[in-house]
Amino acid sequence: MRNHLDRHLSAVRNLGILAHVDAGKTTVTERILYATGTTHKRGEVHDGTTITDFDPQERDRGITIFAAAVSCDWDGHRINLIDTPGHVDFADEVERSLRVLDGAVAVFDAVAGVEPQSESVWRQADRHGVPRIAFVNKLDRVGADLDAAVASIRERLHPVPLVVQLPIGTEDGFTGVVDLLRMRALTWSDGGETAVEDDVPEGLREEALRRRRLLEEAVAERHPAALEEFCDRETLSVETLSGALRELTGTGDAVVVLCGSAYRNRGIEPLLDAVVAYLPSPSDVPPVCGTPGGVAGMRNTKGGMRDAADGMHGTVHGMHETADRQRESADRQHETADRMQDAVGEQRPADPAAPFAALAFKVAATPTGRLTYLRVYSGTIEKGDAVWESGARRIERIGRILRVQADRHAQLERAVAGDIVAVIGLKSARAGSTLSAPGAPLVLEPPGVADPVVSVAVEARTSTDADRLVSALARLAEEDPSLVVRTDPETGQTVLSGMGELHLEVAVEKIRRSLGLDVNVGRPRVTYRETVARGVSGLLFRHVKQDGGAGQFAQIVLDVEPLDAEEAGDGAETGFTFRSAVVGGRVPQEYVRAVEAGCRDALAEGPVGGHPVTGLRVTLTDGATHVKDSSEMAFRTAGRLGLREALRGCAMVVLEPVVEVTVTVAEDAVGGVLGDLAARRGRVTDSAVRGGSAVVTATVPLAELFGYATRLRSRTQGRGTFSARPTGYAPAPATATTR
Repeated sequence: MRNHLDRHLSAVRNLGILAHVDAGKTTVTERILYATGTTHKRGEVHDGTTITDFDPQERDRGITIFAAAVSCDWDGHRINLIDTPGHVDFADEVERSLRVLDGAVAVFDAVAGVEPQSESVWRQADRHGVPRIAFVNKLDRVGADLDAAVASIRERLHPVPLVVQLPIGTEDGFTGVVDLLRMRALTWSDGGETAVEDDVPEGLREEALRRRRLLEEAVAERHPAALEEFCDRETLSVETLSGALRELTGTGDAVVVLCGSAYRNRGIEPLLDAVVAYLPSPSDVPPVCGTPGGVAGMRNTKGGMRDAADGMHGTVHGMHETADRQRESADRQHETADRMQDAVGEQRPADPAAPFAALAFKVAATPTGRLTYLRVYSGTIEKGDAVWESGARRIERIGRILRVQADRHAQLERAVAGDIVAVIGLKSARAGSTLSAPGAPLVLEPPGVADPVVSVAVEARTSTDADRLVSALARLAEEDPSLVVRTDPETGQTVLSGMGELHLEVAVEKIRRSLGLDVNVGRPRVTYRETVARGVSGLLFRHVKQDGGAGQFAQIVLDVEPLDAEEAGDGAETGFTFRSAVVGGRVPQEYVRAVEAGCRDALAEGPVGGHPVTGLRVTLTDGATHVKDSSEMAFRTAGRLGLREALRGCAMVVLEPVVEVTVTVAEDAVGGVLGDLAARRGRVTDSAVRGGSAVVTATVPLAELFGYATRLRSRTQGRGTFSARPTGYAPAPATATTR
């Protein structure tokens, strides 16, 4: 039984296809499905007939937006494959996919070589320790150059590329490759479905032998067993070379490079052979490590989790319980990840007989039901089984298990360690949730979620659709953790935040198409403040009202002055302090409290632009009462109207919110970034070089950051990234508040 299980696991490959947008990822995936007999017609991106780009928006835009899982068989192996997005706005989809993959194929354009997003996804794979092989695509294009593409991989990604093929023909004359391990030629005709194997063409034999020699030397330098054989025999056997390439790929010490043209269906079969030969199986990767935890373990941290959930950025204030549960669940996952760093881990081997443990990495609402995509790390799960869900800390039951083919599904009776499947029936699981056996609960580290960088205000066009919009936004955030929905407590706007303008555009369009909702999208309002630059003293205000019956009388004298920095930091949240300097009991204490309440009422609207007022101290210095007509209401009204009159006599300044922006770019792009920050009224506070990249820190008005993500990517060819955090308020020029 043990040998049978090992054979099953060794015949599984879980891999992703990674690339810059338009490098040919989806076409490679489609040709893999065609070559393995999974499909019987070649899907084309330009025709909108691909299997993996099945969403209407993907077909309309001609790019991959959502990670799509498919499965196929090749040479007795089961290949579970995820086609990931190549656009920078959807990098979070790539992050969640890499978290559950054992290997990857990085696709590069033979003309462009390494492109900006190629670098980004490569670094993501580095962080997750995912072994990769490279496929240089589009060798049939004008200007295609394998050597130049390999040089860009070496220079910009810094791996050791080991090229195992030599192209036959160039550009439009590209017909095949020479396999440098077996020294055989593989060619494809225009109408041919499979490769024709033959001897190496005479005109390429000398070059092929030279490159084979370079390959052997490069491998011998990095692999002890290969070095020993190379020293003894001055050459390497196919078996030794292949085994060394597999080990070097697994350790990340080198990257095997293949080439071809996916569009013309040339080079796909050797790529599949390389996937089987060089990328690891689930039994080759280390056991997954998690934190033991269940009902008892979670109970001790319940209060801490609730506190974290209440304080996390992005909580949806005043929205439906569905949205609250989604946000709280995501926050619990972050809290879990923090605890795991200090916890003693428990290992679970990739063994179908071990206790069940799986990680949910994607949630999608489909006509079939709510699909939760799982990577099963250990154990076996069958239809109807009960599982412990770490996020909600509850028992859930598996309704159905599905083998996923993009938007098509085939039912399975069970899933075992090493499988990537989707399940129906889970109500509370989110991306990042751990599912485990109730008797052996485990919490795995969830995928990281990047902070959003772009926001838009959204509202239903009609009030009758407001509740539907709330539910739709909650479902969007549930399916995509990189989308954050919140209600601004000051402006009342519903704000949707994400990873880029295209990301938000796709999200809003999904609401419009799936629910038929008319949605207005606009720029979020900036919340300005007003403060006192120069105050007034001795302002006398008398409130008298007599309209029959008991009247109102209150007389107060106010001093208004700006708070200094220390007082503003120690004062109330509004940046306001109030004190009384009245002597002799001329204003009773209960009326003093009423005056303070009235002054706080007046802070809601300033005299310049109607913005909230902050950063001032008000002192009640004197006053007078009437034996019959004075009351708390009269003094509260006097406080409100008196402070308003005093503020009109003060020199007022409008404040705008500012944020600290940290920009990471290549050193050669620093000049353009600094110029752009200066044009946005930014003030650079720090600059440093870390890991070969320049890191610039600046304070920038929030109003100037709208559209910055797109601008930064444009200036840095997509290589620049930034993060922002609020730091407070600063005086705004008069023109800034009139935009």
